[in-house]
Amino acid sequence: MRAANGWQDYELIDATDGNRLERWGDTLLVRPDPQVVWKTGETSPLWSKANAVYHRSAKGGGQWEYRRKMPEKWKIRYRDLQLVVSPTGFKHTGVFPEQAVNWDWYTQKIGEQTAQGRSVQVLNLFGYTGGATLACAQAGAKVCHVDASKGMVAWGRENAAASGLAQHPIRWIVDDCAKFVAREIRRGVRYDGIIMDPPSYGRGPGGEVWKLEDCIDELIALCSGVLSEAPLFVAVNSYTTGLSPSVMEYILRERVGKRFGGVTSCDEIGLPVTATGGVVPCGATAIWEAARTSVL
Repeated sequence: MRAANGWQDYELIDATDGNRLERWGDTLLVRPDPQVVWKTGETSPLWSKANAVYHRSAKGGGQWEYRRKMPEKWKIRYRDLQLVVSPTGFKHTGVFPEQAVNWDWYTQKIGEQTAQGRSVQVLNLFGYTGGATLACAQAGAKVCHVDASKGMVAWGRENAAASGLAQHPIRWIVDDCAKFVAREIRRGVRYDGIIMDPPSYGRGPGGEVWKLEDCIDELIALCSGVLSEAPLFVAVNSYTTGLSPSVMEYILRERVGKRFGGVTSCDEIGLPVTATGGVVPCGATAIWEAARTSVL
């Protein structure tokens, strides 16, 4: 497992009995996590100091219980990035901190190329609030950020402004990701790197059902058609517990590796727990890359 251990403004303080105790800047939040199945007791004394606790509803969704005064939104820093944090109705905060380990990897891969004078084009699909987009942009890439949610794209723009990247060549697109990729292929637009973080489950505007395990092969096959003649990487993130990293790696090898060569790898990503020294798994990443420069 690769752990995102480069944070200063975020900390997973403790985790037990289905919940995480987290520090986001100076604010303490308790959020549910289905991966935390152990009931080892609360190690940290800070559980009682939480500013807010998210409670799941048996009918789906949930709500925040605010116990102490806290801002509606605030900023945290990861290396040179400034990211806006705000608790949402679906327990999320606008940042997936475990993805920072991937941001560092993208930064390295892109930086190696831009240092040699290469112009790098990156496509970030299901881009959410733009953490990966901004990491790639800061490393020197031109980025196309695509998400079907207008609100998430607006949040990404806010993060870009906070990080001093508002004027960087980033295309912010509100669209269905698969339909956008199909149009880019027809337009002859190509990318050197693709990042995708598709949802586990969803419904399209016409009621179509999206299940990642049923659609991921078709999606990766489609995206292989928008890669440049000498692509650098394709990274696929998943939070679907029934979809193993090895399955995603196998698809990348078949759909991308057979065409472009290169190597594939996969692993879980996670967050270190300060109170216990353990690491909570937080999804998985599979990567195809043209030439290995680091080991997952």
